[in-house]
Amino acid sequence: MEQFSCKTRIISGDGALRALGELNIRRLFFVADPYFVKNGVAQQIVAAAKAEKTEIFSKISPDPSVELAAEGTKAVQEFKPDTLVALGGGSAMDCAKAMVYFAGFPIRLIAIPTTSGSGSEVTDFSILTHNGVKHPLIDTILQPEVAILDNSLLWELPPSLIADTGFDILSHALEAYVAKNAGAVTDALAKDAFCCAFALLPASFSGNKAVRGKVHIAATMAGMAFNQAGLGLCHAMAHSLGGAFHLPHGRLNAILLPKVIQCNALIAGDKYARLARAADFGGAADAVAVRNLIAGLTRLRKQLQLPETLLQAGISPREVRAQSQQIVEATLADPCCKTNPLGVEGYMVHRILDGVTGRG
Repeated sequence: MEQFSCKTRIISGDGALRALGELNIRRLFFVADPYFVKNGVAQQIVAAAKAEKTEIFSKISPDPSVELAAEGTKAVQEFKPDTLVALGGGSAMDCAKAMVYFAGFPIRLIAIPTTSGSGSEVTDFSILTHNGVKHPLIDTILQPEVAILDNSLLWELPPSLIADTGFDILSHALEAYVAKNAGAVTDALAKDAFCCAFALLPASFSGNKAVRGKVHIAATMAGMAFNQAGLGLCHAMAHSLGGAFHLPHGRLNAILLPKVIQCNALIAGDKYARLARAADFGGAADAVAVRNLIAGLTRLRKQLQLPETLLQAGISPREVRAQSQQIVEATLADPCCKTNPLGVEGYMVHRILDGVTGRG
């Protein structure tokens, strides 16, 4: 028996932000990346919401900490909003979701993503960092009631951010497609999200704004897929490495993904092969199709100017070796390992870590 559900109402396209004024918001707590407060976008969206009372919280930082979430939660409890709107990338979403979770009373959560990658606008996940370790928080309370995908928020994305978040889409889709809880609906979402993102990321990276709305939808579809199907070893390792070295999450996925596919192909090669053929990589034999998939991801990684190894990303082999045991232990403790198609063991994590460290 398979089940699929997504409680989030998704509003997308040009002018989607206008819908915010139709949601009958009285007391609005607005969480935003500080960039959007400085450039005035946050204030414009607050005005569009037509709330009676508003408070803005803009202390968001990359890899939000438990302490930051606690500070925001205290502010929420004091203000007592009926609605919390989160504007920004994955970090803003993660922190805002944690505030809703710990507030202690019902709050309507509305997500307005400004990057195309995390899928957080439709998921039950929030990632918080404590003492250099990323901890996934998973609960249906964390899934937003409304997601607003407005194309106008994507026009000024820098190429490096498009590359980082783009590989987050690809890794979400790929891991969901082969995850233990995958089903017919999640397979369809993951396959279309992967094929769309892979085909259009080079154009978006090169400055073609016309394709960014489609990539934005692909990110949301990948989020819907992994929220139900689960993720895997790539994300578990990206979480542990991100906690240790504070590299962008999507960049770590780009480094890890080819090696993880090689590892998981022992048991999931047939599904990787089907996805490869759907994306027009070819390969009559499964093994050839998997090789073509890995080669295609490697070419795209280079095209998007992303690093191949941790060393190229600025982390020395000495730093990796010094924390390797903690990284392995954090990976094995990560909930994403539970839905990896192949049972994850320490030697596998060590082997992949050695393969992505780089020589220097």
